[in-house]
Amino acid sequence: MIIEFYKYQGTGNDFIMIDDRENEFDLNDSGLISALCERRMGVGADGLILLREHDTLDFEMIYFNSDGKQSSMCGNGGRCIIAFAQLLEMINDETTFMAIDGEHKGKVTEDEIALQMQDVSEIEGVCDGLVMDTGSPHYIEMVDDLKHLNVNKEGKKIRNSEPFKKEGINVNFVLDAAKLQVRTYERGVEAETLSCGTGTVATALAMHYANCIEENLINVKTKGGDLTVSFEEFNGGYRNIWLIGEASMVYAGEFVC
Repeated sequence: MIIEFYKYQGTGNDFIMIDDRENEFDLNDSGLISALCERRMGVGADGLILLREHDTLDFEMIYFNSDGKQSSMCGNGGRCIIAFAQLLEMINDETTFMAIDGEHKGKVTEDEIALQMQDVSEIEGVCDGLVMDTGSPHYIEMVDDLKHLNVNKEGKKIRNSEPFKKEGINVNFVLDAAKLQVRTYERGVEAETLSCGTGTVATALAMHYANCIEENLINVKTKGGDLTVSFEEFNGGYRNIWLIGEASMVYAGEFVC
């Protein structure tokens, strides 16, 4: 079988996108997914995303990490699939779609894709950082030197420590609340990525929650580019959370399976 794919990226977080409205792709073929995401022998990507039909919404997003396993919500992947759906002429400038954590809204402008995230009601202190779920679980810790930090080594250590070892967690190292910078170790990829959407949201909320930042419109610098997070405070948590930034197609191709 020949399958057409599209390579998309959002601030360097890259994905293999497949139009699977005919439900032809095998969701259980983790070997194929991980092989396609492998950067030397495959297409190369942080994850693979299927776009499928939905009964009541514009479409459904099914996301797999590069290890081939279906995973929790991916923020940059959500922004990329909005751009992909517009390419397929399924949507215009606004959309509502289904993901693993529920419904999401999206907006397309000339230069950016905005994705509305789920509300965050629980934030807790664990070890030297804060933990929250922004569609995926995240640990956020401030550091003094981000440039020279061995993110893969330190992120892996935290991701596999107690109490995170069983389910795993994404690890965000943050520098300078005034000019917010973040580097993220992602579970499932098991390495640092150039950007992480849910991690960027978690970082912005954590800095606001810790009273390091007062604004509710926050720019966050990742290795792959800048993202913006906006939100409202609500009953000790956050709602109306939007992740905003660029997303684009890199190329299209075909593979045989």
